[in-house]
Amino acid sequence: MEREKFGSRIGFILVSAGCAIGIGNVWKFPYMAGQNGGAIFVLFYILFLVLMGLPVMTMELSVGRASRKSAVLSYKVLEKEGNKWHIHGWFCIAGCYLLMMYYTTVSGWMLSYAWKFLTGKFDSVASGSAGDVFGGMLSDPVGMAIFMVITVLLGFGVLSLGVQKGLEKVTKVMMTGLLVLIIVLAVHSVMLPGAAEGLKFYLAPNIENVKSVGIFKLIVGAMNQAFFTLSLGIAAMEIFGSYMSKDKSIMSESILIICLDTFVALFAGLIIFPACSAYGVSPDQGPALIFMTLPELFINMPGGRIWGTLFFVFMSFASFSTVTAVFENLVAWPTDNWGWSRKKSVICNLIFVLVASLPCVFGYNIWSDLHLIGARDVLDSEDFIVSNLLLPIGAIVYTLFCVSRYGWGFDNYIAEVNEGEGIKMSAKLKPYLTYVLPVLILVIVITGLI
Repeated sequence: MEREKFGSRIGFILVSAGCAIGIGNVWKFPYMAGQNGGAIFVLFYILFLVLMGLPVMTMELSVGRASRKSAVLSYKVLEKEGNKWHIHGWFCIAGCYLLMMYYTTVSGWMLSYAWKFLTGKFDSVASGSAGDVFGGMLSDPVGMAIFMVITVLLGFGVLSLGVQKGLEKVTKVMMTGLLVLIIVLAVHSVMLPGAAEGLKFYLAPNIENVKSVGIFKLIVGAMNQAFFTLSLGIAAMEIFGSYMSKDKSIMSESILIICLDTFVALFAGLIIFPACSAYGVSPDQGPALIFMTLPELFINMPGGRIWGTLFFVFMSFASFSTVTAVFENLVAWPTDNWGWSRKKSVICNLIFVLVASLPCVFGYNIWSDLHLIGARDVLDSEDFIVSNLLLPIGAIVYTLFCVSRYGWGFDNYIAEVNEGEGIKMSAKLKPYLTYVLPVLILVIVITGLI
């Protein structure tokens, strides 16, 4: 059976960018930029996107496009006879499942908050009590499970329609909505009285800030954020390479995807910092920012119910675009490896992900005493394995596979990257990709474990 392809170039770019754009763009990047010298951090972040994110993305997409297969079989098609690179493909599949075992719950939180704002739940919440709503949600396993189930059903429902009619069509609408919403929200925040101080904190170069944080910590932070924002290392991008056309060079398409991801990250800061400055609230990092700080702002803001609803619809789109993208990997591998029909794969994966996502839901209430890795709860333990181990180590494997003569080989990789119209990658980069890039990613592994 001929492999389905994306119907349009814009469809491929939006789906791939949707996979990269996630909650980290909003709840981590702006805070990191503000705390680490504003524009100075942003410049290092963009530098590491180019030095690390871009080449690894071209590698994943090249492996996908050259093989026309999902994670495991892509290695088998391209590796030399007797080699075992395809074993990493199974780790990629495991990583995608593990990621969805907690990401579906967090995506459900976004949906839950959008519903709460839309239905006026926050209208009766007193100023200073937004955190109680979040605590109440975490302590309610049934409520959390309902929104997790809705997320999973919607995600696999989209994929049951196929790549073009389901994933591509829905993501086009969703990503267009996301980009419109983020511009509307950013313009609103920037226009608030007292927003200028927040903009200055976020984007003005702050040498004193850099001195207090330390240049090494700033560089490692920028390196980490640039790498993790693109979800590289577990074949989440590779699958979309397998549906790509050969018309455009992979380098050109990768640059566009990274530009979209960076646009969302930068504009998220334009929403958060001016609003926090206008209302005299200190911005946090992580879930506290999204579910405590920002709802507190919306409660006190004129028309806050509308702005709160729009913000959490935007967040729902950002998280759901990642969910559907990674689900596609889960649906594709049984059809490639065992010849399952798409329908069978969707149903089996749907049941498995529903059950496998429950420990994360229960980890905040009925299983709140369960700690898997050290003092980490279920979600943090699952995230630690994916973010600190599977993503960076997987990226090193992809890099070595593409540049080593024991793998696919540099000549094959560079030929695939440069096929089609657009920007080309220079073969002169071989020493950098072979000796420097793996070491940079290894730094991320080591700092993540420390």
